[in-house]
Amino acid sequence: MEKTIAAISTAVSVSGIGIVRISGEESMDVISRIYRSKGGKKDIRKAASHTIHYGYIYDGEELVDEVLVMIMKAPRTFTGEDTVEIDCHGGVYAMNRVLETVLKNGAKIAEPGEFTKRAFLNGRLDLSQAEAVMDVIQAKNQSALNCSMSQLKGSVKKVITQIRSELIYHIAYIESALDDPEHISLDGYPEQLLKVVKIQEKKMDHLIATASDGKMIREGIRTVILGKPNAGKSSMLNLLTGENRAIVTDIAGTTRDVLEEYINLHGITLKMADTAGIRQTEDVVEKIGVGKAKELAKDADLILYVVDSSTPLDENDHEIMKMLEGKKAIVLYNKTDLDPAVTTEDIRALVSHPVIPVSAKEETGIGELEEQIRKLFFQGEITFNDQVYITNARHKEALTDALASLKMVEQSIIDDMPEDFFSIDLMSAYESLGRIIGESVGEDLVNEIFSKFCMGK
Repeated sequence: MEKTIAAISTAVSVSGIGIVRISGEESMDVISRIYRSKGGKKDIRKAASHTIHYGYIYDGEELVDEVLVMIMKAPRTFTGEDTVEIDCHGGVYAMNRVLETVLKNGAKIAEPGEFTKRAFLNGRLDLSQAEAVMDVIQAKNQSALNCSMSQLKGSVKKVITQIRSELIYHIAYIESALDDPEHISLDGYPEQLLKVVKIQEKKMDHLIATASDGKMIREGIRTVILGKPNAGKSSMLNLLTGENRAIVTDIAGTTRDVLEEYINLHGITLKMADTAGIRQTEDVVEKIGVGKAKELAKDADLILYVVDSSTPLDENDHEIMKMLEGKKAIVLYNKTDLDPAVTTEDIRALVSHPVIPVSAKEETGIGELEEQIRKLFFQGEITFNDQVYITNARHKEALTDALASLKMVEQSIIDDMPEDFFSIDLMSAYESLGRIIGESVGEDLVNEIFSKFCMGK
């Protein structure tokens, strides 16, 4: 028998309400030992499923808290087991006292992700849906939330199951024909299978192609702000965040280290790094900051190059422009409230990237910046009606392995190899796809995945 587990399922902080969750065969026994209704006579074990009860939690004869208790009986629960949720007052001490009382009366503390792990093991969720639970919790913008909710509803499971269904049909057909060649003919079958394989390859190629967008939707676009000292990089960061996160002065070289911040631009998250101004310097600390800026620029998804329009371009600007080559970048033509020493035409003659006039002081140009980012990364729109995005690196790896196996099937057909070669590689693709939904994964991987979850979930 699985142990009955319990944990606090809300943030442990000062709040109006806190939830202590219990799951397992002995959930009803545990709650019956500590719950008393207002009249003191109700046996909560006899309560109907999916009902809420007002009363008190007692530790022996000591009153712990006034609560609402939700009773949910198997199998119609998140974990598939008998489940109890205690809504108590949200103070840190109050929640911990309720949990302590639950543990003293028969439950064991849940490990991180153990409730969702049980939902997976009990068939309530496949592995892709279980992973989407944590993605919902960690979503940093509306697009990430929409994507995670789509996966939680089974969008990834649906498309992977469809592909696997097609593959297993042909695996079974080949095996049957090899076992009973007198009644099942394979004449002309390789040509038929080749068409099927190409269709499934196209589906996998499409899913793999969404992984870059999916990763950025989930984790944010790795963005680096570059520019000469005093170009207005830190002012731009402060404008985008809406806070004075970076120190801004008229002294060149104020920013010496990397300052990172998540910025949400109406559904697009930028994982933004403000960096030291690019220039030749003898200052040891500043030189380290410039080196960090250059390293971050190499790995960035997006570079925002801030140009001070009130000062002429120099060798430092030309060095930065070289760093933009082959990268997705936007030039922010800053300080448009001042008399220009360089024009947008001058800059466009030197770079092929979009140039947007902005003023951190007057807070202009941000709308156009957002639109340019959409065009660079999401072709202007991010939709989730029918689109399935792959946001998990584990899923992308499994799809890549499955696609490689199908390519081997295709090559075997072209090389006129025996049909049992087709079956071996089709099965390899089938099993690789099974890793995504949890049908071909070992216990160690399952434990590793759920260990990354937060407590109480």
